[in-house]
Amino acid sequence: MRQIAALPYRFEDGADGPVRVLLVTSRGTRRWVIPKGNSMSGVSRHAAAALEAEEEAGVTGWACPTPLGSYRYRKRRGNGAALMVDVEVFPLAVQQELPEWKEAHERERRWFTLGEAANNVDEADLGDLIRSFDTTEFRAATARTTILGTVAQKTGISRMFGWFQKLLPQKANFFDLFEAHVATVVAGADALARLFSDGRGRQDHIREIKEREHDADEIIREVLSLVRRTFLTPFDRSAITRLVSSIDDAIDRMNGAASAIDLYDFSDFDQEMRDMVALIVDSSRVLAEAVPLLRDVGKNGKRLHELTERLVRMEGHADDIHASGVKRAYQAFGETNPMGFIVRREIFNQLERITDALEDVANEIDGVVIDHA
Repeated sequence: MRQIAALPYRFEDGADGPVRVLLVTSRGTRRWVIPKGNSMSGVSRHAAAALEAEEEAGVTGWACPTPLGSYRYRKRRGNGAALMVDVEVFPLAVQQELPEWKEAHERERRWFTLGEAANNVDEADLGDLIRSFDTTEFRAATARTTILGTVAQKTGISRMFGWFQKLLPQKANFFDLFEAHVATVVAGADALARLFSDGRGRQDHIREIKEREHDADEIIREVLSLVRRTFLTPFDRSAITRLVSSIDDAIDRMNGAASAIDLYDFSDFDQEMRDMVALIVDSSRVLAEAVPLLRDVGKNGKRLHELTERLVRMEGHADDIHASGVKRAYQAFGETNPMGFIVRREIFNQLERITDALEDVANEIDGVVIDHA
């Protein structure tokens, strides 16, 4: 048997805060679970997961078309049989909590930290899946040692290196800037999702994306200045330059998409466009986990590779959605409304450029891992 499920999440203090996930109680045993159900005929699996989240947990938002993973549990049938069920889990970036929903009187809902949620669910596989979703727990687990400190630990000549380090200029904290830089991408993706949601406050969402892009410009200027002024960098200067340039390109592309929507005054968003935005939102979340792990590439190399592999997979999925969306737009508007098709194709192309840019960041991170892990 196969089912689908949603993992509703949000950032506690806006786009810059820690991640929280929403669990609901089951109707029978009152244990903590995630919203799940059966696939629906004529409805994509991620869209079905979003519908389950709305019915069971009273939340709406952006369901990523690429699943986070899957877990197994045994479901007891009315005839007494306990059958194994495979559940595919789709991340859902929550945009709205409804005060009333279909199963409000049958379930309790509660926001948990990732560690709390993982400990409260019964299925070990689901707990591992929730932990793998993390940004903050990996930050806490990541050692913030300097390069010279690492060398000293490995060679046993810490006194010499400690003395030598005092003679060097103070090492700039590139990692804080990397993390601030990727936070602009997460915030930009969140604003892009709101822009594609329902049209309310569209100018505010467009303005926020532009402001986030300006914030990113300030950060990259600071990074490039530090690269020139700093004697000791955490990894190759060229790798730092490529990494921040690729992150900056991602938020630039978001600004380009918002500008195109503003220019054409476009609001008739196709489902494929919304699906691509959902991929962008979740890709940004994955980057928010990956970048802090660069503080200790040797320790976190395996996890970084897993995350970049997921980003590349999501970009491939976005390519498929892009092709399907452009084809459907041409069939609907190509002959009867050529300008309508041209505008839609431009919006699709802008979204594809964002997913391409996010993949480029993943490739740069992977390059750092290969060189330094």
